[in-house]
Amino acid sequence: MAIRIYATGKRKASIAKVWLTPGTGNITINGLSLDAWLGGLEAKKLRVKQPLVLSKQDTSVDIVAATLGGGFGGQADALRHGISKALVEFDPSIKAILKPEGMMTRDSRVVERKKPGKRKARRSRQFSKR
Repeated sequence: MAIRIYATGKRKASIAKVWLTPGTGNITINGLSLDAWLGGLEAKKLRVKQPLVLSKQDTSVDIVAATLGGGFGGQADALRHGISKALVEFDPSIKAILKPEGMMTRDSRVVERKKPGKRKARRSRQFSKR
């Protein structure tokens, strides 16, 4: 029976459920490959692969993930967080590499709510003196 590790990553309104198994480096997200899922968004692809590249596990583990909520940017960051947590559970010595890079910490920044009497959260209407 192969080891199957589960971790959850979050960012903004996005949640990523990640399953990690020893393998050859395949990444499947929502039933699609990483290239099919993100298309031409190369910077986001690099962001998803970052914990694997830093820990030198990019060719030794397979990742199956399901993402929901938010947009591609938030989902990519949630995926990165989930992959980082799964890698640390897979090999605790990787934490020393990922923690200084800030990949073990959930980015808790979310959109500020709109306030009454304002256009957005802080943007006021244009003031006319005359």
